[in-house]
Amino acid sequence: MMVDKLENHGDVDGLVHLAFNRSFVTLPLAVIVPLKTLPDGARESRAFSQVLSSIKAVGLIEAPAVVADTANSGMYFLLDGHLRLEALKELGITEVECLLATDDDTYTYNKRVNRIPPIQEHRMIARAMERGVSSTAIADALNLHVESVLRRFRLLEGISPEAAEMLKDTPCSMKVFDTLRQMTPVRQIEAADLMIGQNNYSVMFARAIRAATPDSQLVAAKKGRGASAPTPSGQQIARMERELAALQTQVKSVEDTYGIDNLHLTVARGYIAKLLTNARIARWLLNHRQEYLAEFQKIAEIDTLDLVTDTQSDAAQ
Repeated sequence: MMVDKLENHGDVDGLVHLAFNRSFVTLPLAVIVPLKTLPDGARESRAFSQVLSSIKAVGLIEAPAVVADTANSGMYFLLDGHLRLEALKELGITEVECLLATDDDTYTYNKRVNRIPPIQEHRMIARAMERGVSSTAIADALNLHVESVLRRFRLLEGISPEAAEMLKDTPCSMKVFDTLRQMTPVRQIEAADLMIGQNNYSVMFARAIRAATPDSQLVAAKKGRGASAPTPSGQQIARMERELAALQTQVKSVEDTYGIDNLHLTVARGYIAKLLTNARIARWLLNHRQEYLAEFQKIAEIDTLDLVTDTQSDAAQ
């Protein structure tokens, strides 16, 4: 097989180089040397308590990644899984199955791992409960309250299947789904399309969409609420949606060009500062264009572009 050949012989014509051996290796915790120390308070954090509870309930799911110490035979450096290693030590476990890396990559593997979206988390919990796992056992494994597990289990109740499919790989929070649930299925699909198009999955954006939704596209249970409050007209709603879409486009455009614009401004400031060190140029500006000279001096005196950045941030807010 091609994979076996690549594993045995390394790169083949520059095609592939496997990052890990295909089989796990069981190692004593004593021979694994962490490459970093945990920050203060890490053992009291929620993340650590979740790892601890999960290992107690179902065992270790994700194997730590290690690489052999070439200077000391039988020793290994821990590349990823520092919280898991500490949890194993606290539980009195003496050995663990590890992924053995072929290269000593210095980056953290967790930064290259996509976090599970809420809908996928819901589906995992639903699948486990369908197989007979109790909500209490799941809560213990994830270090969550039973009510929180049940809420995740009911995440898609009242959500259009089409909207759920569109948002399945997005970081929408449960509060976003609470807001979507107040809309009709057709409006949920439109809202999901807006969020995807603007790459904005925040609760505030979802609430803005809900506020711009006419009563005819809200579920019946919500129509009567806030009847005394003024209802925006169709023209106002359309205007709000256009302005919101335009603002999101402008923000995206600024994000895309900020780096190169910042470089251009830095180069321009340096060039102007150099020009002003020329006595002839400074004297000519003083005699003929004093307004230019004053502005050039202000630009040249800027030490950094933090002022520009702060101004842009205030404008965006």
